[in-house]
Amino acid sequence: MFNVQRSTSLSIEAKGRAAFTVVRCALNPLSIVHCQLSIPAAALALLLALTSGCTLAKVDVNVVSERTSLENQVLGTYNALSEDVLLVASVRGVSPTGKVETPPKHSPEQQEAAQALENIAFHADDVETLKRLGWVGENLEGTLTSFNREVPEKAPADLKAFAGRFGEGEFRQVVSEVNRSREILMLRVVQTNENFTAKDLPAIRKVFARVNRQNSAPGTKVQEDDGKWVTR
Repeated sequence: MFNVQRSTSLSIEAKGRAAFTVVRCALNPLSIVHCQLSIPAAALALLLALTSGCTLAKVDVNVVSERTSLENQVLGTYNALSEDVLLVASVRGVSPTGKVETPPKHSPEQQEAAQALENIAFHADDVETLKRLGWVGENLEGTLTSFNREVPEKAPADLKAFAGRFGEGEFRQVVSEVNRSREILMLRVVQTNENFTAKDLPAIRKVFARVNRQNSAPGTKVQEDDGKWVTR
């Protein structure tokens, strides 16, 4: 396991509108654990939502040198997407001269990616619980696969209570929204990296799938490279 506890700081200034500092844990390159100075309220709310969980928010790898060039590019592009979300969420700010400025317009694709990250963060807790129940698992396509909604006989009380109030309709909605959001982000990685084309999407899916599989807790279902489903 890559257990380096080192953290690095990154200062970002969104064209004078909002300056802040983020600190990233080396084991968790997408997790923003500290924020200083002022940012617009909407951006702050989204920042807090993103820290609660994203598709690749807990990247667990061995050593950086063992990652392939493709993996490095995919994870690097995804990191950039999470930072771009803060700019999309920004409403307006004050320039260094004290002038109130309206942030530049963002493309529909940027806004769609921002919404996708928000959706994943919003449903993160439910997805983790669904995994613990065995109702969903991480497949080879970078998305979730649904299984029978059976409550394990030895499930703890909190899982049984969750299962009792989580209906079929809500279950299907959550899985659908999360999968759609993941699809949007994987496609966005292709769109924002000049080195990728549509032909690279299958390989990019594999990178997402591998990271999602590594991030899955013990006792949850994952699909291995040979296509077989196993419980971690």
